Amino acid sequence: MIQVPAQPPKFQTGQTVCHRRYGYRGVVVAVDPQCAAPPAWYESNRTQPLRQQPWYHVLVHGSATTTYAAQENLMPDESGADISHPLIEAYFDGFVDGVYSRNQRPWQGW
Repeated sequence: MIQVPAQPPKFQTGQTVCHRRYGYRGVVVAVDPQCAAPPAWYESNRTQPLRQQPWYHVLVHGSATTTYAAQENLMPDESGADISHPLIEAYFDGFVDGVYSRNQRPWQGW
């Protein structure tokens, strides 16, 4: 098996992002250094980005949805607009200059 060196995360918690393929906007609530999803979840995806890259838990704007996206599928959201999601207040303390301030509450993901 070929070892792929770890990539540093391009996005930080509180940063707003857009999904390259699906076009949704969201805010990063947690970062994993590589895919931490169970193998069955990963195999069930239509696409299977490389697991050995940062993966992001994202609160999706305008919904109650949370996604888990590979770094290669995300890009910065340059709109500066806030995110509407029912969990914003649970995980963030404020929104200044297009970035959310992450609080200390642990992410309840995987």
